[in-house]
Amino acid sequence: MTATPYSANDGGAPRLHGEYKVPGGKLVVVDLDVVDGTFAGISLSGDFFLEPDEALPDINAALEGLPESSTAPEIAAAVEAALPPGAVMFGFSADAVAVAVRRALSKATAWSDHHWNIIAPTVLPTHLNVALDEVLTEEVGAGRRNPTVRFWDWEEPSVVIGSFQSFRNELDPAGVARHGITVVRRISGGGAMFMEAGNCITYSLYLPQTLVDGISFADSYAFLDAWVMAALKQLGIDAFYVPLNDIATDQGKIGGAAQKRLANGGMLHHVTMSYDIDADKMVEVLRIGKEKLSDKGTTSAKKRVDPLRRQTGLARTDIVAAMMDVFAGRYGATPSEITAQEFETARARVAAKFGTDEWLHRVP
Repeated sequence: MTATPYSANDGGAPRLHGEYKVPGGKLVVVDLDVVDGTFAGISLSGDFFLEPDEALPDINAALEGLPESSTAPEIAAAVEAALPPGAVMFGFSADAVAVAVRRALSKATAWSDHHWNIIAPTVLPTHLNVALDEVLTEEVGAGRRNPTVRFWDWEEPSVVIGSFQSFRNELDPAGVARHGITVVRRISGGGAMFMEAGNCITYSLYLPQTLVDGISFADSYAFLDAWVMAALKQLGIDAFYVPLNDIATDQGKIGGAAQKRLANGGMLHHVTMSYDIDADKMVEVLRIGKEKLSDKGTTSAKKRVDPLRRQTGLARTDIVAAMMDVFAGRYGATPSEITAQEFETARARVAAKFGTDEWLHRVP
């Protein structure tokens, strides 16, 4: 966020300036003043398309006089109400305008407003990986850690089920026992992750919720993974989001994302992508029913697994390295490590929560 050196208010304060690049869309820019606690001198601009032309001053006028305390939904609603019948917003939306306004007010932040860290893959028990997701999200929310991306690694074959999934409905006990599967429940929603050593790529983003302020829950997935799409494209894979949280190519699904927002302002966004999954073993461990597949356009769970190994021909470590390079290049991220205190807290969390039957079977 930057401020222009002029002001429309009588206090000589710098004019406020906010920008938001819509994922897959256009740049939205808002300049404004705050006078007596309300918006003044609103100027919306950008490389978007808007018809009719008269809709632009209508939007500016609708925002004029709104309280500085207006929430993103309130700002978006004012924009929607001001649009003339039949107006077309191409490459942006009322929600995008709200994000730009909130960024101008420093209520919402951009990637560049934060110092980002990267934690490289380290082999850890799956219970500890899940516990670290909660602990590191808390640390970012409390301001004790920079926003961070962490790449997972593990050895034991595992299934990580979503916070609200039924243990009984998702898992085949015989398959779990036969293949020695460690089953863990995570704090985020979404579906089960079948994970053997080296068979998939998993990373977690720990961020302040200000980064997604004004962005809808659904749109936040693609927004937070734009860097991943760029990394995959660099590797020759044209990937895209299938709402709500699937990542796919024209050859099939390659991954899925899940999120959790904490009361202290921290947010977890994590993704698992298939690299070289044993589909036969997966369907022996997971109960993947017809209803689950009904909106995926396939009748076979095996067809949903489309390994990155086959599409890139690269080693898993090379793909992870490419992802880390793109993230660092885009956001100026620097290397970091899990601290001794964070490890200690995570191990205590495993003992008290993630390693207990009570947590694992919270949904029978």
